[in-house]
Amino acid sequence: MIYLDNAATSFPKPEGVYAALDRFARTSLANPGRAGHKMALAAEHALDDARHRLNRHFNGRSPDRWVFTLNGTDALNMAFKGVLNDGDHVVTTDLEHNSVSRPLVALAEAGRITLTRVPADAGGTVDPAAVAAALTPKTRLVAVTHASNVLGTVQPVVDIAAVARTRDALVLVDAAQTAGVVPLDVQAAGIDLLAFPGHKSLLGPTGTGALYVGPRVHLRPWREGGTGGDSSTPTQPKEFPYYLEGGTPNVLGVAGLVAGLDYVEEHGVDAIRRHEVELCDRLRASLAEVPGFEVFGHADPARRVGTVAFRCEVMPAADLGAILDQSFDIALRPGLHCAPYVHRALGSYPDGLVRVSPGPFSTPADIDHLIGALREVTGGI
Repeated sequence: MIYLDNAATSFPKPEGVYAALDRFARTSLANPGRAGHKMALAAEHALDDARHRLNRHFNGRSPDRWVFTLNGTDALNMAFKGVLNDGDHVVTTDLEHNSVSRPLVALAEAGRITLTRVPADAGGTVDPAAVAAALTPKTRLVAVTHASNVLGTVQPVVDIAAVARTRDALVLVDAAQTAGVVPLDVQAAGIDLLAFPGHKSLLGPTGTGALYVGPRVHLRPWREGGTGGDSSTPTQPKEFPYYLEGGTPNVLGVAGLVAGLDYVEEHGVDAIRRHEVELCDRLRASLAEVPGFEVFGHADPARRVGTVAFRCEVMPAADLGAILDQSFDIALRPGLHCAPYVHRALGSYPDGLVRVSPGPFSTPADIDHLIGALREVTGGI
């Protein structure tokens, strides 16, 4: 299998991730914080160590501000439903994944908030001035993706955050496509809430994610239950991170996430991104030589992560993706990519586009094989 769907989930994982999962499951998979025995303490230490690692990697205010979640969607729901109040106004963009859009639209349709969606330009970038124009005295939150999961375009989140803070609005960044491939300093960038999964460019297992909660943020807990450290209070203890971590956390997954972060930091965020973008540029250059393909997004590699979205004039995206999978053993992602608003803006709704997203273990030969398959399927058009 040639796997080119890393924007959805990275595969394969580094060998260190598989080894860490096996080792932890065999030696330390107790319930963290729920007992005083050695295995429980080892599990708790693994969580504490992971918080320190994330805090250092993203330069957060404190390790205890990092809350482990089920995935990026869980982190985003925790943020939206914990921070927004009736009557609040939210500014977001047409680039957003449904993990951002659906919770906000549901709140708006229930009459609890008002929502403004700022469009991106033709290349897929949001203008901070457009965000500024959308702000109102009731704007509580500006929620923006760090990079489009369809176009790969990296957004000017530092400038957007600066604009939002002039009106005292909180800033939420969805880093699903950038955590692990784009350097990000949450304090320097002025980010109040950072949400991401662990299973994409951080190279961890599925079922992992995190939410960073900055010091300006006060939010209600998304779930309530056991925390282990405090069993006496009748409601969720207010101490971070346990205030937002009711229930047994996925400590096994977090151990794998740390091993993925080990790989990312050893090889370097910039080097990994450069490798993936170079493969995308190889694909873009080849598609430019084949009639009948339209590539979307900025051509400038400095403005993108490793994602290419294109349309074939003679075949719907779903059909092309199915043929590549079944006949050529190539895994990629056709369709709307859980981001219908950007497809409407691009004119690719409802069929969508074909998305190719190489990872750190993808090779030039993988891209060349894909190009050969596309030529064969379409007859070179």
